[in-house]
Amino acid sequence: MDKQQTAIVTGGAQGIGRAVAERLASEGLRLAIWDRDRALAEETAREIGGGAFACEVDVADWASVEAAMARTRGEGGAVSVLVNSAGVAGSNGPLAAYPVDEFRRITEINLIGTFHVNRAVVPAMTEAGYGRIVNIASVAGKEGNPNASAYSASKAGVIGLTKSLGKELAHLDIAVNCVTPAAARTRIFDQMKQEHIDYMLSKIPRGRFLELTEAAAMICWLCSAENSFTTGAVFDLSGGRATY
Repeated sequence: MDKQQTAIVTGGAQGIGRAVAERLASEGLRLAIWDRDRALAEETAREIGGGAFACEVDVADWASVEAAMARTRGEGGAVSVLVNSAGVAGSNGPLAAYPVDEFRRITEINLIGTFHVNRAVVPAMTEAGYGRIVNIASVAGKEGNPNASAYSASKAGVIGLTKSLGKELAHLDIAVNCVTPAAARTRIFDQMKQEHIDYMLSKIPRGRFLELTEAAAMICWLCSAENSFTTGAVFDLSGGRATY
């Protein structure tokens, strides 16, 4: 990868986002760690080094995203890579009893937040004629997990948004793809009931959860200049659960 590239990783302070940020930094990119947890994002940026810096941002808030983008361009210059990993699982429960405000909150972070972040980076990428975007969806967006209607619906929306944007920008050297991971052991598990965690594990033919380094390997290739043809695509990381 070109060592002059700057990459934004949302939700980059922990989990899949941090694993991706660490790998991109090891390949010479300068990292902008976007996260709601300012202290953790700053700690992550210090540990990654290489000029990495943190931006406190709420992806569900367009003004917050605009401010983070302005700061990122001021400190890191042109942004050529975006990995959008910010997201929440929310609570588990049947749709008929699901809290209306909770459904809206999950959708605003996972789907509207994805729109905001993509919206922020695309104009400059279009002007430059180059960019790589990877949105983190979920196998739940393909299959629909029971008692997780808000999460499943929001991640299905991320898949649709990615396909649409990939086609819009296909005439340029801008690749827009998404990945659909099965569950990995991150802090997002803290938001879930144990029976839901057990359900997810039971559905994975490999019989284990996704490793963060495995996710980072695929995502970082999608961010590379080598990925010059594939766009608007969905890459499976579900351990055999979904093969389409």
